[in-house]
Amino acid sequence: MINKLITVLKSEKKLFTSASIYTLSSVLNSAIPFLLMPIMTRLLSPEDYGYTAMFSVLSSIGAAFIGMSVHGSLARYYFEQETIRFSEYIGNCVTLLIISTFAISFIAFPFSGLISRLSSFPIEWLWSVILTSFFQFIILLRLTIWQLEKKPISFGVLQISITSSTLVVTILLIKNLNLNWQGRIWGMISIQCIATIYSLLSLWKDNMLKFKFNKDYVQKALNFGVPLIPHSLGGLIIVMTDRILLTNMAGLKETGLYSVGAQLGLIINILAESFNKAYSPWLFGKLKENDPREKVKIIRGTYIYFAAILVFSICFSLFAPWLLSFFLGPRFLEAIRFIVWLAIGGAFNGMYFMVTNYIFYAHKTKYLAWATFFSGICNIGISYTLIKHNGALGAAQGTAISFVITFFLTWILSVKSYEMPWFKFNEIFNFR
Repeated sequence: MINKLITVLKSEKKLFTSASIYTLSSVLNSAIPFLLMPIMTRLLSPEDYGYTAMFSVLSSIGAAFIGMSVHGSLARYYFEQETIRFSEYIGNCVTLLIISTFAISFIAFPFSGLISRLSSFPIEWLWSVILTSFFQFIILLRLTIWQLEKKPISFGVLQISITSSTLVVTILLIKNLNLNWQGRIWGMISIQCIATIYSLLSLWKDNMLKFKFNKDYVQKALNFGVPLIPHSLGGLIIVMTDRILLTNMAGLKETGLYSVGAQLGLIINILAESFNKAYSPWLFGKLKENDPREKVKIIRGTYIYFAAILVFSICFSLFAPWLLSFFLGPRFLEAIRFIVWLAIGGAFNGMYFMVTNYIFYAHKTKYLAWATFFSGICNIGISYTLIKHNGALGAAQGTAISFVITFFLTWILSVKSYEMPWFKFNEIFNFR
């Protein structure tokens, strides 16, 4: 049985090589803010972290609408270049980004006061939310295409460069200009602006960006992306409800402590995302072959992955508190209490990636969108109740429970969207 498993793994050497590079780059990308955390948690207060956490919340919400989530369609149409001019398709996606940015800015302006009150984020800084959402779309466009082209090294270099440069600039601004949380935001915006310019020039140089309006391409992008907006919002509700509720029920200090704990506890989620960056293009290629024997191998590997990530999350949650006690500043040691629940949530979110790919491949994104949105709505009630009874710890518990619900709902939809031998256990676990 073991020999058979080894043979299966060797037969997919390219997948695991790419996955290893993505994982290494993600680990390095996560290690940079982690290693600098002893500095950041001594330069900034929990309240400062609270402001940056709410900036991240608002930017993520803005990113769900700015660009209309059309970048998600790239992975699907990249494999249909015999019927579509891909560079023109990308150009139309960027056109939609520009139009939606102006539209969202115009719509959001009358509600800026309400947004500021709900988030406790200064109204005079809301412009930075729109700008960073725009920058993130372009950068994600460049990274996604490298992912599809199976260029993990280029992907990792840009990703790590952005993270490391942002933190260096942030530290310089905070120490030399005493900007506190404002320095953190200026650091992010300035580096994202440079990375956006580079991404556009890189796409142009690679002949991946042609601006020629095509009504059909716009329709394709919107048909794929718009149904994903509820999906994106549902995911954001799950991830961000905890911070919004904490800010309003317990204050920015608790939000700041929680955001530090979340940064540490969701390392598992980062590793899962990095694997999926290599796995999803490989999977789509295999599904196109429509080989029943390969499908059995895929599901077998998926079940092994489920077991591995759950075991890893338990081990990580037991070991992490001891390690992190050496990294956090004295004002942030309370953040350790969140890690166990966030690690469990990260494991189930990693399992979610493995089942959601089939829904994307089958073009059934509208079902995924409403499942995720439903889970997000449930998370509001769950998190509110748990925070009310268990304090800030309830936010982490609510997030973990919501990830569990999302995984099982998505798995059910995956089974209905695309036929795979999920329950043919005699074939799946027959290693002879």
